Amino acid sequence: MAFPKNSFILVFLLVCSLRWNAWAKVDMTMEESVEVYLGDIADIPCQYVFSEQARAVMIQWFVRNPGSSSRERIYYGDNTQQIVDDGTEFTGRITVSDIGDQEGVLLTIQDVQLTDEREFFCQVNGMAAGNGEGKTHLRVFDPPEASVIEGVHAGISVTNELPSRIASCEARNSFPKPNITWYRDSSPLTPTHGQINVVTLVTRESSGFYTVQSELQYKVAKEDKDALFSCEVSYYVPEGVRTAKSKVINITVHFPTTIIELWKESPQGLVKEGDTVELRCQGDGNPPPPFTFNREQEQETALEASDDTLVLRDVIRGDSGVYQCRSLDLDTYEQVTGDMQLTIHYLDPAVVVPKDSEILLKGESLTATCNALSSLETATVWFKNRQQVGKGHMLFLQDATYDTAGEYVCEVTVSSLPGLHTSGSVHIIVQGAPQMKDADREVEMDEGTGKWVNLSCEAHAHPLPTISWTVTGSQSWREVLTRATEHSTISLVSVKVTSDITAFCNATNDIGTETKSFSIRAIPMVTSTAPYSPAEGNGVIIVVIILCILLLAILGSVLYFLHKKGKIPCGRSGKQEITKENPNKDDIVVEMKTNTKTEDAGLLKGVNGDKNGPSDQYMDLRK
Repeated sequence: MAFPKNSFILVFLLVCSLRWNAWAKVDMTMEESVEVYLGDIADIPCQYVFSEQARAVMIQWFVRNPGSSSRERIYYGDNTQQIVDDGTEFTGRITVSDIGDQEGVLLTIQDVQLTDEREFFCQVNGMAAGNGEGKTHLRVFDPPEASVIEGVHAGISVTNELPSRIASCEARNSFPKPNITWYRDSSPLTPTHGQINVVTLVTRESSGFYTVQSELQYKVAKEDKDALFSCEVSYYVPEGVRTAKSKVINITVHFPTTIIELWKESPQGLVKEGDTVELRCQGDGNPPPPFTFNREQEQETALEASDDTLVLRDVIRGDSGVYQCRSLDLDTYEQVTGDMQLTIHYLDPAVVVPKDSEILLKGESLTATCNALSSLETATVWFKNRQQVGKGHMLFLQDATYDTAGEYVCEVTVSSLPGLHTSGSVHIIVQGAPQMKDADREVEMDEGTGKWVNLSCEAHAHPLPTISWTVTGSQSWREVLTRATEHSTISLVSVKVTSDITAFCNATNDIGTETKSFSIRAIPMVTSTAPYSPAEGNGVIIVVIILCILLLAILGSVLYFLHKKGKIPCGRSGKQEITKENPNKDDIVVEMKTNTKTEDAGLLKGVNGDKNGPSDQYMDLRK
């Protein structure tokens, strides 16, 4: 311990002060502890009150050495000097100052270290005014690093008799020593004999920090397969206690299979013949045991499957039955079975009666049936030429006609399983005498036009009829076309119309004959078919009169010229006649008369006499 130069005076004063200690008193006030984070600044106050006025005050700070009861001075001060002792752990890191308006001092420690956690003593000596001592425990804190939790990767069996190691948790570099608590989901785990063990290892590093390792040993059950385990680290800080939770982990629990479920994975809904069926098997054990598939009635025969899936391709109704899935637990050697009923639905081909085709006489009736054997309820619809003609498995055909003939198709469907459908057909043939498609026809045509008219005739019958024609009133006619279809014969002739004509179409087969007649009546030609209008008539008359005057003027000039030349002698009758040998229809004959109306009439006749010539045109009278 170092003493100042005037140590003798201080010793004298100390000895003298002891004489009055019995009467003098000093009250010391110090905190029990001061808490601070590692590396921070620590302030330790020391307050004192003398009962008498102190002429001189001497302050000393001491610290207890770790692991012993000895003390070491680190500071000395009085009214004249302040000295920080050399050669201590606090040299260069501490200062002592007054506490403002109160009597006392404040010890400040810079850059607090872990080794600074110890007791600090403040000793006050007021000589004759008395002396006293107080202490404060400096506590240093440093939180741990983030906790590290690691679970066991291998599966843990519920059949283990003793608790198994399932996870470990580590909290490193903390001061003071932290604590670790285990949780299952949100519930803390406490050690329980035969169920839960917690093994803790505490290590004090050379740096002074603590590292804590905790291992959880747990007897798992099937219910733990979905449980989440975690650890919580609690550590001290100046404000109290803090906690930090680790991430959660899940462990793999192995347990035997007790229930097996077998179901149809595909197709969805009902199954029909020709489908591919996929059966899936699943148990509640972990890991899943190997599965074997078989039919209930053939338990000794294993079906070929892939792991937990059985595939049946192009199934038929014979594949219906109870299917089983079995497993053998390797831990308990117990066999568990799951089963299900598989039904394969079917629809046989439609059977139509009468079969293929049926011949009916005109006027007869027939009942056709269509049936298809099925495992489900069916619906039947009849069609002809894609048009619905009936419902139900029976079709009634009454009073047959040629329109009744044709192919009838029955379609059988299953409403609850659209993929099931079938169809059948019957061909109905109606036999009888020929029957014309249309009635007799009567047509009027212009007389003498020489038009060609087409006449058509279509006769239905079975057997197919032959068609012949009889035409009266025309020498010019010819058969243009004859064509036969499945149920009828069609014939087409062309006839030239020059007068009234009657034509007969005769259809004949082995059963009878049918005739259809065409009557063509020729009517006189009409020069103009335009309706008469008074305004239009007046205009035409004026034009005709002008033309006549011009023609008369030209004719008069010609006659005058010929008379001068002596070509035309004049007789006593007062009229001349111009004639030409070998007249034809294109010559114009004009008779000169003194009557003006007669001359006008002659001129009009010469102009309009051959306005329209003959022409050959066709007119179609097929209907």
